[in-house]
Amino acid sequence: MPTRHRILLVDDYPDAAEIACVLLSIEGHECRAATSGYGGLEEARRFQPDIAILDIGLPDLSGYELARELRRLEHGREMFLAAITGWGQPADRTRAFEAGFDYHVLKPADHAKLHDILTRADARAATSAARDRS
Repeated sequence: MPTRHRILLVDDYPDAAEIACVLLSIEGHECRAATSGYGGLEEARRFQPDIAILDIGLPDLSGYELARELRRLEHGREMFLAAITGWGQPADRTRAFEAGFDYHVLKPADHAKLHDILTRADARAATSAARDRS
């Protein structure tokens, strides 16, 4: 049986966030959406997701800033962070990883890209579990 996740999706375009959450919910995941960096941070504190998918260009905190703030939360240290953005230059990718993201993917957030994020999150969790058992 596939792993079910608690997923936070933060995108300043409400329709994109809603559509992605619907797709993820259909697959059995619990998904919450926020449309701003501060809203995403507050939702992460309440919801404690194991995966956060963040847009970079948010109206208040940037996705980079939000990623740094999420990493400061106790439950955020192990959270899988994925940047999904229109910013795809090599410098943007480098900046994303420096901010604490585990993965960087270009918009739009279609079903295949969302599935890829979940697959990578599961692989990282399996690697961590194996390391903990050794």
